Amino acid sequence: MNTNSNAYTVIYTTLVVVVVAAVLAFTAMKLKPSQDANAKAETLRQMMSAAQIKPTDELYATRNTGILQLYADNIDHAYTIALDGSQNGSLSTDKASIELVDNLKPQNKAIKDGGAVTLPVYVFKSGVSVIPVYGAGLWGPIWGYIAFQPDGKTIAGAYFDHESETPGLGAKIKDEAWFREGFIGKQVAFGTEEPFVLAKNATKGGAENAVDAITGATMTSKGLGEALNVWFKAYEKHFSTFKAEED
Repeated sequence: MNTNSNAYTVIYTTLVVVVVAAVLAFTAMKLKPSQDANAKAETLRQMMSAAQIKPTDELYATRNTGILQLYADNIDHAYTIALDGSQNGSLSTDKASIELVDNLKPQNKAIKDGGAVTLPVYVFKSGVSVIPVYGAGLWGPIWGYIAFQPDGKTIAGAYFDHESETPGLGAKIKDEAWFREGFIGKQVAFGTEEPFVLAKNATKGGAENAVDAITGATMTSKGLGEALNVWFKAYEKHFSTFKAEED
């Protein structure tokens, strides 16, 4: 075949594309189990950080297998709920088959649309219940986990993460321990128009349902505040049963 012909060029290019695509597909297939394991361990670290199972730095120093065991040792049970507060599923907590609801974007859309949801609740042996939150920051998605005391309204801990917030500003929702610690002991005002306030000088008046926003990160703080309230309202009917039991 004439290597200078158009036909040769087309055939050669096609073969290269096919081979490269096959190699990439094979690599992705081989790496997927490892990627999935890393993603699961990361979610568990964030949840257990919020639940105060261990300090965050210790959790991130623990290998994936140790994280799975730590979760299995400390979780009591886990389940999912609908927007009416009723339980609509259960999640396995066995180390060999841990189930999570960690694809939060479609759940966030369903909450806003009033559609069918499967919102997770993770109940630890310490008595705290952990739920996720998800929303939009300045540059991309932001998410996190909030742990509640057995009364279903007092925050026991929090952890936040992001995809692409500005280092030194919006990224502080993840990087700064003092910001996360500011949520501990606060109470969510379920049943109100704005269950939780995250704004500049929000705590100045002594509000129990408020945390001060991060200076210089107005849009990230606004996005996180909106995410908290969207998800808190989604869980409101479920947590109302906690308060009824306490009363």
